[in-house]
Amino acid sequence: MDILIVVDTPRDWPLAIPGVQRVTARAYLTDSLYGADRPFRVFNLCRSYRYQSLGYYVSLLAEARGHKPLPRVGTIEDLQSQTLVRHLTGDMDAQIQPLLAPLGPDEFELGIYFGRSVDSRFDRISLHLFHLLQAPLLRAHFERRHGQWHLRSIRAISGSDVPAGHQEFAMQAATAYFLGRRQRTRRRPVPRFDLAILHDPSNPEPPSNIRALQKFVKAAGELGMSTEFITCPDIGRLPEFDALFIRDTTYVNHYTYRFSRRAMAEGLVVIDDPDSILKCNNKVYLAELLARHHIPTPMTLLVHRGNINRIVPLLGLPCVLKQPDSSFSRGVVKVETEGELLPAANALLAKSELIIAQQWLPTEFDWRVGILDQRVLFVAKYFFPRGHWQIIKRDSQQHKLSEGATLAIPVDEAPEDVVRFALKSANLIGDGFYGVDIKQAGNHCHVIEINDNPNVDAGNEDGILKDALYREVMGVFLRRIEAHKLGVSR
Repeated sequence: MDILIVVDTPRDWPLAIPGVQRVTARAYLTDSLYGADRPFRVFNLCRSYRYQSLGYYVSLLAEARGHKPLPRVGTIEDLQSQTLVRHLTGDMDAQIQPLLAPLGPDEFELGIYFGRSVDSRFDRISLHLFHLLQAPLLRAHFERRHGQWHLRSIRAISGSDVPAGHQEFAMQAATAYFLGRRQRTRRRPVPRFDLAILHDPSNPEPPSNIRALQKFVKAAGELGMSTEFITCPDIGRLPEFDALFIRDTTYVNHYTYRFSRRAMAEGLVVIDDPDSILKCNNKVYLAELLARHHIPTPMTLLVHRGNINRIVPLLGLPCVLKQPDSSFSRGVVKVETEGELLPAANALLAKSELIIAQQWLPTEFDWRVGILDQRVLFVAKYFFPRGHWQIIKRDSQQHKLSEGATLAIPVDEAPEDVVRFALKSANLIGDGFYGVDIKQAGNHCHVIEINDNPNVDAGNEDGILKDALYREVMGVFLRRIEAHKLGVSR
């Protein structure tokens, strides 16, 4: 992918960088050489990004052409709202205070050039802001109030705004940045698209084990897509990619949801999309949705503090109480006696105004149907550890003690009702990646829940399709990216 530095006039960026082409804004906007039929990485260093200026149109048309501009139009708009910028950078406080505390004056200005500062002490903050806001040249203003430093404002600047004393350093920082990009991609075929896989290396129970993640990478490569693993601090890098695949446990009040929202806003193909995370992570919503569409579930009661006394007469004992955002067997309590009921319900209601109570259905295993793009991808049986009633057995501190076995089976060997109800349930949410849990009692199936971000572990869910499962998932990404580039809705 060719790299362009776009400026108003050549004197705004006088240094030539090997392998990087300097072009004026007017030439980029009007010359057919820079049309949509060639892949470019565009670094927009124009003097102004204001609405309908040359700089604004450089980023806007770069996106329309399928090029990858920095900054993107969304970033330009974000930078107009300093309140939004301060919100986005709010988690930097732990870095800012000790670093700026020794400074004498109560105001400090930081020039950021491709993620670096002329004073190396501030490189970490500079890199963080560069990755977060994705603008090549930035100027941040900090001020100290009541003994605490705050980011007062930050804006993107052009090459001509770099102070004379910083120009040589800015050129060196740009050169190092571009050379570093080439070294990272050397001897690799040029990928058609770039996919980010969000994961948390410290998560003890990730939705995909290391071998599965490696298989996703391999499958993407076979389809001409480049992959990169990213983590929580990389949210500002999302505009570098065409798609985001979330492989960390998702929650609404969590960084995974913020990544999903930001990626959607940046125009990426996203699995899991924010709407799916929002809906699947609330069992109160799911209970209402499934009931409305007449999908069989265990007998269910929406519980609040005023109707706890209805649980036993309606559901009997034992019964199951669920926190709305419970997952991985956390936040789910089996109540055996009336004496256990009130303390268990009150403990869950302390965290949420509403919880779910469900009829107890004893089974040896749960069905899990994996669905992507409204098609069944895999079917598996999730067995329970010996003597336990959940897939994962935990101690009182919620530490994992043991986990039941997983057995994948051919889709055509699964009971017809299991597959039918799973598809019907998942399609109520959308066309994302879902895992539908179903209990089968005799000839009757009961949908337990719809999970976004379902497990795909090498050696478990891929037991039938093997590597083809990973190619199927990556194939959906590829088709969606291609459709998005062509402006075709799914």
